[in-house]
Amino acid sequence: MATTQAAAEAAVPAEPGAPVGGGVEREFTVKARSQRQQIVRRFLRNKVGMTGLVVFVLLLAFGFLGPLVYTTSYATQNSGAQSVPPGTLGYPLGSDAIGRDLLAGLMQGVQRSLFIVLLFVVIALPLGLLVGALAGYFGKWVDSVLMRLVDLILTVPLLVVLIVVASNFPSSRTPLGVGIILGLFGWLDLARIVRSQFLSLREKEYVEAAHALGASNTRIIFKHLIPNALGSLIVWTTLAAATAIILEASLTYLGFGVNGANQTSLGRLVSDGVQATTTRPWLFYFPGITLLVIVLSINLIGDGIRDAFDPSNRRVRA
Repeated sequence: MATTQAAAEAAVPAEPGAPVGGGVEREFTVKARSQRQQIVRRFLRNKVGMTGLVVFVLLLAFGFLGPLVYTTSYATQNSGAQSVPPGTLGYPLGSDAIGRDLLAGLMQGVQRSLFIVLLFVVIALPLGLLVGALAGYFGKWVDSVLMRLVDLILTVPLLVVLIVVASNFPSSRTPLGVGIILGLFGWLDLARIVRSQFLSLREKEYVEAAHALGASNTRIIFKHLIPNALGSLIVWTTLAAATAIILEASLTYLGFGVNGANQTSLGRLVSDGVQATTTRPWLFYFPGITLLVIVLSINLIGDGIRDAFDPSNRRVRA
């Protein structure tokens, strides 16, 4: 009798919303993340990218906040403290042949090198984006003319072009001038990247739909194509920034970069210290290591951003 009654109770359907089997009803909600949130989340979980970002932020603090604490000016020359080694009182990293403080020089060098990189990106990014977008979107003769121009310039090594320009404009051998020169001739690779992206994106369904709705070419490029190519643009920016620092150091080492009595950069410090490697190694190794760390940190950030924008990457979960 008891068995029959229990079976009858089990056969009665439960009311909607009532707990099943005496358990507690739980409501599970999953908040959808936007594409931007997923990218940021993937980057924040990328150990390589975050390591590069932390190191780069520390270098920014060293270059721009350090002078507020360590107030010694790099322009100050002390005839009584010429070529003193690191650890000397008042000269933590030593001094050069005319008594200038190397630590103050490193801070100023970081500032000037990052200023050159900023100028490079501000100039090269719009130029490369414009040429690549026009070539990739319109195609036909526009693509042929612009890409043949890019190919023509690329036949000459970039460093040679920069040397020729710098040698003909001696007044440009300042951080401002070097940054402008790098920006004017450093957009060629970006133009080819953007062109290849646009050749693919212009065939997508949403672009055809925008055409059907009467959207102008300008609106399609800026509202649909550029945002979808943003990942490639950001990755190029980080990697090209590291390349710009190396190019500036190469130009300065060859005598065509930053010049002047108190004009300095990391490349200038390395160039000045390379002649004294055997007798005063601190003048070469401290700027060289700082330059290496900056380039490495920027490359690590670029790798992290590239992985964050790649939805097929499974190393970091979103």
